[in-house]
Amino acid sequence: MKRCPECGRNYNDDSMSFCLDDGSELLFGPASLDEPATAILSEPGAVVTGFAGDECQTTPHINTTDQTAILQGGAEAEPREYLGGLSERKSLSAHRAAKPLAALVVVVLVVGGFIGYRYFSAPGSKQINSIAVMPFENRNSDADTDYLSDGLAESVIFRLTQIPDLRVSPTSSVMRYKGKENDVAKIASELGVDAVMTGRLTKRGDNLNITVELVDVRTSKSLWGEQYERKLSELLTTQREIVTEIVGKLQLKLSGAGEQKLAKNYTDNSQAYQLYLQGRHHWSKRTGDEYQKAISAYKQAIALDPNFAVAYVGLADVYNSMGKDPVVAPRECIPLAKDAAIKALEIDATLAEAHGALADSVAIYDWDWPLAEREFSRARELNPNVGYIHLASASSYFAPIKSTNEMLARLNKALELEPLSLINNSIMVTGHLYARQNDKALQQARKAYDLDPNFRIAYHWLGLAYTANGMYDDAVKIGEQGLQKWPDNPEMLFIVGQAYARSGRQTQAEQYIDKIRDVAKSKYVRTYWLACIYAALGDKEKAFAELERSFQDRDCFLPRANIDPAMDPIRDDPRFKDLLKRMGLPE
Repeated sequence: MKRCPECGRNYNDDSMSFCLDDGSELLFGPASLDEPATAILSEPGAVVTGFAGDECQTTPHINTTDQTAILQGGAEAEPREYLGGLSERKSLSAHRAAKPLAALVVVVLVVGGFIGYRYFSAPGSKQINSIAVMPFENRNSDADTDYLSDGLAESVIFRLTQIPDLRVSPTSSVMRYKGKENDVAKIASELGVDAVMTGRLTKRGDNLNITVELVDVRTSKSLWGEQYERKLSELLTTQREIVTEIVGKLQLKLSGAGEQKLAKNYTDNSQAYQLYLQGRHHWSKRTGDEYQKAISAYKQAIALDPNFAVAYVGLADVYNSMGKDPVVAPRECIPLAKDAAIKALEIDATLAEAHGALADSVAIYDWDWPLAEREFSRARELNPNVGYIHLASASSYFAPIKSTNEMLARLNKALELEPLSLINNSIMVTGHLYARQNDKALQQARKAYDLDPNFRIAYHWLGLAYTANGMYDDAVKIGEQGLQKWPDNPEMLFIVGQAYARSGRQTQAEQYIDKIRDVAKSKYVRTYWLACIYAALGDKEKAFAELERSFQDRDCFLPRANIDPAMDPIRDDPRFKDLLKRMGLPE
């Protein structure tokens, strides 16, 4: 028996090293009859946050085991981040006043432990190595509460990705199932996972009803189900309890480092956490107005908790996205992304996502290639299971330095981690085009488009894949279809203009150049696209004039000119080599 010297919690598992509530090192000692370790399972106490998420549907049965009680969370990586211990210690006094209830809980857990042991020890049972957490069903049918249902699932996913030996389907892969009636077995087959968690959330005023169910799809057995009746202010605690239960039911053995990562506290401010969820929700929409709403939510969260590191990461992600889209000129947003990422790292240097955001910023704006390489490498080291880090390192770093094999390896890794991700499938087209694998690019572009014909970026790369394969009329057609969905979108105008230019139809190409310039009168437009069209037309002077504007704008796409086939017509010009030199890139 081990015991926490700070909060007094007992642990039956002598392999545990740290208290899962306050991070203190555990000591050997006798159990306390006054404070049963299992009694805190269903009581909201310590606050742990992570990335936002959705709710899950459940059946109202509980197969709780002693192991579940043990795996409540993990210790902090750094003592200054133990934010939740105080509130949970306060909750222990309530347990002392409810000994009869605690005794009943102990009996239930003993019985549940026996049943759990028999189930997991049964012949033919196998270790679960992969899981998908489905988007929670928002039973309110209210867009205003989507941030809660989306956010809770994402939080659970983020927590579970901290476990090295567990493969977790990321948010970008599971969100395609949101709002659909889906067969759990089919989902598991498509995602290649052993277990699926589903659930739903209902909000009535300040009250939340959350139900969850975890199913082993290999045996069609429900491993665990629970219903939570909580206040909105207890959302943080509920997220923690769900993760704890999952870890217990999957019988995952955690190392000391694993315990620390799983239970890491990011904030104990419930309102700040809800604002963070709102920020993630708005950022996922990827439009100008939604970006501004996300920024506002993140800033409010930071004002409530200045040490909320992942809120700074969220802010960095928004600013980086605004520059890449592009929504505003890079100089107006990328430096802000860099500052936010640095602030996050000052608070918590172990955040892989913060290192990734910083690497992205310095690659696409500062063109500081050594620093970008170090930060991307550190991000992958801290958490190799974040698909977006592999994706960003491929497009923002390995493509510009013309490391083609590593670029493709990173893109393939991102796809391996997130096989149904719309952005990963679309950007994989880029890799094939840059590697001059035009047949593969077209095959991949069609696959990305078929995943979601309403995904704008899929139109972009399908159009360019058609053009690369000489299918100019198809490229024009897909670009015009895009313009019907997104009128006057400069990205769609570029697709059509580029196809006309490559096919030798100069008059039509120049008409689309004029249309792009008209759009540029009212908002920022990537001049690199104009340079590509002029290069295809053979007009070097105008192509280099636009490239120079792109250089002055610090265009996030400009470093890709080093590998982009669109620049082949002017690649041998001394001015092009000078441009690469000024960006610190190899020829």
